[in-house]
Amino acid sequence: MNEIARSILSAEFVYSVIRVSTPLIFAVMGALLSEIAGVINIALEGMMLMAAFWGVIVSAFTGSAWLGMLAGLASAVLLALALAYFHLNLRTNLILAGIALNLFASGATVFLLYLISGDKGSSASIKSYVLPRVDIPLLKDIPFFGDALSGHHILTYLAFAAVVFVQYLIYRTPLGLRLRAVGENPEAAESVGISVRRVRYIALVLSGLMAGFGGVFLSMGYVSWFARDMTSGRGFIALAAQALGGKTAIGGMLGAMLFGLAEALSYTFQAIRIPSEFTNMMPFVFTLIALAVYARSVIARHRKAPSSSQPLEENTET
Repeated sequence: MNEIARSILSAEFVYSVIRVSTPLIFAVMGALLSEIAGVINIALEGMMLMAAFWGVIVSAFTGSAWLGMLAGLASAVLLALALAYFHLNLRTNLILAGIALNLFASGATVFLLYLISGDKGSSASIKSYVLPRVDIPLLKDIPFFGDALSGHHILTYLAFAAVVFVQYLIYRTPLGLRLRAVGENPEAAESVGISVRRVRYIALVLSGLMAGFGGVFLSMGYVSWFARDMTSGRGFIALAAQALGGKTAIGGMLGAMLFGLAEALSYTFQAIRIPSEFTNMMPFVFTLIALAVYARSVIARHRKAPSSSQPLEENTET
């Protein structure tokens, strides 16, 4: 028990929580941007997977991690545009289109990986590149905080910057006002000249861009290779974290870090020889528990809220 406590209270554990939360924070920001506009991005998983794949492949062939990152982001945005076209132009069911794109990404990455490397499992045979780590001056020399907060990959710091950006975008810009208007009442937004289709296109593209950053981090920051289905449900976990965090970027970030904490705990328990079958399922069990608590709180709020169809009781006090 003391060994578990020492592990959890260490700077290395805090560093691990931040590290494993990074792709989730990006994905949650993507989920929030689409949710605000009234379109649930179920394809986050596929967008992250595509970005992770093309980031590794392009960096391997060009010798540049930055070009790999740009290629990964472009692939995620293209998948977001495909989702937007299917749903907004062809009137395809959004959930079915998202699931189809997730399946497409899973199969296409394995097929292309086999064509390029001859391996269906990972890109270990290909020399790829990773994004740099950043040591923060002064902070890196502070005991505990330097070990916990400095030395992360550049995308980790960009993830927290993205939280500030998304919060500002949604609640302090004209585009954010349009996103919220379209999400809350598309008919009213259309009546004042706002193009609902255009705004939702923008929301899905921005959502895909955020998912792309999360996918690129997985294969070029978290590890240095691409593995089959390496997103491991993070896109769906991000949807749950966004639901917990509500409609604010800061709440979404905290939700993502809660799930990151669960994943970091699973790694800590593995290190002290707790069976991996138990530790590997911890993030997903936590997801189910969190969603159950969230659903119960929503039901409770609806029960307490007065119905608009019932007349208010008159005050009979004199």
